[in-house]
Amino acid sequence: MQQGNLLVRLTAAALLAASLSFHSAGQEIPRAKPEDVGMSRARLATLSAALDKYAADGRLAGGVVHVLRKGRLAYSHKFGHRDREADSPMREDSIFRIASQTKALVSVGIMMLQEDGKLLISDPLSKFIPEFANSTVAVPKEGGGYDVVKAKRQITLRDLLTHTAGISYGSGPGRDKWEAAKITGFYFADRDEPIADTIVRMAALPMDAHPGEKYIYGYSTDILGVVIERASGQSLDRFLQQRIFEPLDMKDTSFYLPREKESRLSVVYSSLNGNLTRAVDPGTFIGQGHYVNGPRKSFSGGAGMLSTARDYSRFLQMLLNGGDLNGRRILGRKSVDLMTVDHLRGLAYRDGQGFGLGFTVVKDVGAYGAPASVGEYGWGGAYHTNYWVDPKEGLVVVYMTQLIPAGGIDDFGKLRALVYAAIED
Repeated sequence: MQQGNLLVRLTAAALLAASLSFHSAGQEIPRAKPEDVGMSRARLATLSAALDKYAADGRLAGGVVHVLRKGRLAYSHKFGHRDREADSPMREDSIFRIASQTKALVSVGIMMLQEDGKLLISDPLSKFIPEFANSTVAVPKEGGGYDVVKAKRQITLRDLLTHTAGISYGSGPGRDKWEAAKITGFYFADRDEPIADTIVRMAALPMDAHPGEKYIYGYSTDILGVVIERASGQSLDRFLQQRIFEPLDMKDTSFYLPREKESRLSVVYSSLNGNLTRAVDPGTFIGQGHYVNGPRKSFSGGAGMLSTARDYSRFLQMLLNGGDLNGRRILGRKSVDLMTVDHLRGLAYRDGQGFGLGFTVVKDVGAYGAPASVGEYGWGGAYHTNYWVDPKEGLVVVYMTQLIPAGGIDDFGKLRALVYAAIED
């Protein structure tokens, strides 16, 4: 009888612990008055006015901004419309196509698998996708055309994380072969085949440069998504859901939109000749896309996801915390450290910046030429989303809009200048 009572007590204790763990994981990032985290309420109001004006002037339909400092949400501002034609105002929980902001999530997934002992970032890609064992490169010839030559060495996972694998979005010297294979551009949501099938076909195409010799932005993180599938034994969507989204309570982040959330998806707009127009072609990345009614087969690790300002803020706060949020550890601190330093080893890149394992990294503020801190890291997405993390200032900034092409709008610069102008301590 005593053993039975003990079993009941132990079971109850285990259920309570599980309940507390879940509650901790789902705990919202606390809100704070700006002045309590060293920021100026009046100066943040200037940022709000600037963003509101973009919407009032018809340069942006709308957006959502989150500014976190010292682990608390100091500023949240929604402005304009989610859908201008329907007169549907922007909501704080509006959902956005985050495109290349997917890359950070997949890069973290690779580092998690290294911590699981399932891979090393020094591993050759062919260990997981054998078709890449004999990669080739298209080398331009004088007078036009190109030769296809064997790559000098195999592509590694680190090459892919740093975009030094020599792989573009199919726009290099061998573009004709990429076009013939129907693999160009970042948009995968309309593809009626699993991502692994596309990547295996990609392996036979000539790359743009030899591995390790140039920074070339392209399909590298889509390839890493397939590495995650092969190393983990799970589909990419399931791996990310179980290992990142559920632990961090990122409840609105996914590759395709649950139909019950369709009314929260922000409309894509285009800025052409100074006029804001609704992107109407549903069959291209510029249009509204196949995130609701598409085949739902291709999980693009490079540019395929949807999210909210809230969810992405939680992910970035976890990184700023050294891999942990609310007691749920996603990565070890040293993995985060490794991801957020420059790995380009002198390869040409942007002034004042390098590139880590999934993020651009600020190395020299003077050369960068805008308010920042050494060690800041971040990136953005093709639909005009943007984010950065500044460890020196304890700062996370997430900016969500839906505008492609953006037509030379200067909102990113204004956002950065006005956020940093609001820091007072």
